[in-house]
Amino acid sequence: MTILIVDDDPRLRDLLRTALERAGYAVLTAADGQSALTHAARHAPDLVVLDIGLPEMNGFEVCRRIRAGSDLPILFLTARDDEVDRILGLEMGADDYVTKPFSPRELVARVRAILKRSARATASRSIRQHGRVMLDSDARTCLVDQARIALTATEFDLLSTLMDTPSRLLPRAQLIHAIWGTHSDVSDRTLDSHLRNLRRKLADAGCADAVETVHGQGIRIGACQ
Repeated sequence: MTILIVDDDPRLRDLLRTALERAGYAVLTAADGQSALTHAARHAPDLVVLDIGLPEMNGFEVCRRIRAGSDLPILFLTARDDEVDRILGLEMGADDYVTKPFSPRELVARVRAILKRSARATASRSIRQHGRVMLDSDARTCLVDQARIALTATEFDLLSTLMDTPSRLLPRAQLIHAIWGTHSDVSDRTLDSHLRNLRRKLADAGCADAVETVHGQGIRIGACQ
């Protein structure tokens, strides 16, 4: 699998390239946003590691342009522990983030987790319908009234998990463990950001009730009628 690293710091690019290549990935690099968009369009990488603080075109804008036509997984790098940056990145469609400074081993672990989520359910075709929403787990596509909805890997997995148990309320902790793993330290705020994005996309397609939260109990799939 191929990872695109986008950062204007050549030392960090080299460090991440070495760590990811040792982990078995092919690596492309870019030092600015325009080069990143060119690589993404030309080489179709499996994941982008994207620095927010890029010159001229920042990481948020690069993410916005990628998300306009692709559900390519994106892992943001943030220069500081700024909650606003993290939440904005998630709301724009990033799948995860890592705050600098970080260890290369942590980044490789995050990359593996995202790619694992992205590749889930591809072994056999599985099409599920709930109201007006249809999920194709083999093609990793979501349709509402036959119109495709562009979901990130994390958003797709959230919706898929909720559709697996349409009559049950899933506690937040159970939903986090199902998506990110039992030993994940993902916060409720991160989960809320992904759920908010998922709700907005489904609402834009006419399913405003697709994801329901029952305070103090959990989250479930809505009627989607």
